[in-house]
Order: sequence, then structure tokens, then C-alpha cells
Amino acid sequence: MFTDKTILITGGTGSFGKCYTRTILERYQPRRLIIFSRDELKQYEMAQEFNAPCMRYFIGDVRDRCRIARAMQGVDYVIHAAALKQVPAAEYNPMECIKTNIHGAQNVIRAALEAGVQKIIALSTDKAANPINLYGATKLASDKLFVAANNMGGGCGPLFSVVRYGNVVGSRGSVVPFFRKLIEQGAASLPITDARMTRFWITLQQGVDFVLKNFARMQGGEIFVPKIPSVRITDLAQAMAPGMAHEVIGIRPGEKLHETMCPADDSHLTLEFDDHFVLKPTIRFHDTDLDYAANPLGERGRPVAQGFAYESGANPHFLTVPEIVAYNRAAGVAPAKPAVAKTTAR
Repeated sequence: MFTDKTILITGGTGSFGKCYTRTILERYQPRRLIIFSRDELKQYEMAQEFNAPCMRYFIGDVRDRCRIARAMQGVDYVIHAAALKQVPAAEYNPMECIKTNIHGAQNVIRAALEAGVQKIIALSTDKAANPINLYGATKLASDKLFVAANNMGGGCGPLFSVVRYGNVVGSRGSVVPFFRKLIEQGAASLPITDARMTRFWITLQQGVDFVLKNFARMQGGEIFVPKIPSVRITDLAQAMAPGMAHEVIGIRPGEKLHETMCPADDSHLTLEFDDHFVLKPTIRFHDTDLDYAANPLGERGRPVAQGFAYESGANPHFLTVPEIVAYNRAAGVAPAKPAVAKTTAR
């Protein structure tokens, strides 16, 4: 469906944007593939790797409504990946996070409506479900904006949906490259916030494939959640550095022991499919009554039990240590090489 189409990715120089670009170029022949982001150096570096004739690099910030509106002219599909994502930075700089994650989301929505985009998917996070930190709260607000945007087109405008998933293996700022750096620097132990902590686990390619498929599934207003495994933080540390000691440092402000992607309070809205969940919108769109239990791919969903929650700590699928190692390798995360102690010549 992406061949001979124009696609725009906000925040396109990030980990997701690069993987998405590679996948689109390998599988389709887009008319144009536009990378919209604010860092000229990252765009320059990305252009060295992705320089197909269809590629366009557009410097701009989603906070700038006029700039994103200009970039979206003639665009068919949009992936909104731009966001400020670091929990501590968001707590310390709340208005900056709000400007990008909420105001920026609204600018993207307005630009898509004005440009007549066909479909747009916004990337969300498990931290948007029952948020306890500012980052999660801004992404929840963004999710609400994108869901409600389906009413703004009056039944003939773009379709807006959201994809929500958990920690991405090896993405920038995640714990995997942090652990890897410590191991290579010769650390004697790995810092563990809490031995009970769990997280949902997904590779970049799995995330990209899920988003691609949801462009075909979407009817507008859904929040798509993939069924993915969980990991225990202690198992992750063991997988990356077998036998290395762990130092419990305490949970950080804004962190949860376990993450949630389908809250129990939304169980009356949640449908379970074979490989994913769908959270139906709480509002009705432009005088239509969509059947979210049946999507355009012919897949059928069923309501979950009242009170059901999809939580990393209660997930029926946990990765073993060898499976975590395999996931890391599949994500392109090479095993860390411990620092070699230097010897002094005599």
C-alpha cells in the first residue's frame, strides 16, 4: 500500500525512523519518503545511509505549525514519532515536554487535516497507560488528541490511530546500551533499580512491522497494542553480563515496578485479537458506529473480561535469559566486551 505513495515521518532521524525508512525502501517503491526533524547533523548523517531518489530531508520542529503544514503538502501517510521521551528530563523541563508532546501533536493533526492526508498513526508508549510521570501524561494527552481528531474531518478527513508498545531493545536512551557501556568500561556491577522490576520487550523491527500492518487494519480512533513478551530486569542484566554482581540503587522518581499497556479501567473498551489488542475510543465519530471487532484484514476480536489489564508483571510470556540474548542479537545489539585490565611492563 506504500508503493507510489508519499510518506512523512516526524522525528524521522530517531531509532524508529531509521528502521522504518530501511523497511519501506526494502519492501516498497514510495514516491517520496520525507524525514521531518529538527537536528541537521542527524539528518546529514542519515542521508549518508539513506540517499535513494525518493528521500527528502525536511528540517523543522513539530512545535512550528507553519513548518509542519508546509512539509505535509501532498503527503498520503504520516507516522508521528517525534517526542521528548526521557522521563527525568521531562520532570525537570515540564513545559518543554508539553510543547513538543502535546502542542506538537495538535500541530501535526491540524496539518494533516489541512493537507488531506489519508492516514496517520501516532506512536505512543506503555507509560501513557495510568501515567505517574509527566512524559506518560503528555503521551496520554497526545493519544486523546489523535483519537478525537477523527471527528474533526467530519467523516471524510484523515483517519487517525495510535500504536502503543513497550521498551524497544537497544533504542537510544534505553537500559541495554547503558548496561553495555558499563560492561565495556569494566564496571564491577550493574545498577538495578529494583529486583522485582519488569518491562515489556520488543525489537525495533517488530515495532515497525506492527505499525505497517496497522495502516491496513485501522478504521480510525483505535489504540493498537501488540502482544509482546516481558523481561525481568535481573534476567536482562544476567543475559548481558553473566555472573556480574548487581547493585540495587532504588526506583527512580516517575518509574513503575511494572508497566501497563491496557489498563483495567479500560477493560470495557478492550478487544483481544490473536496477536494484538485494540482499545476502542470512548467517543463516537461523525454519526457512524464502527465495528472495531472486525478490521479490514478480516481479523476478529473479542471483548476481554471486565477488570482485565495487560501488565508486564502479569504477562503470561516472559523471556528466559537465553531468549533475551537472542532478542538482543536480533536487534543488532552485539554482546558487550568487558574491559581488559592493563598490565604494567616491568
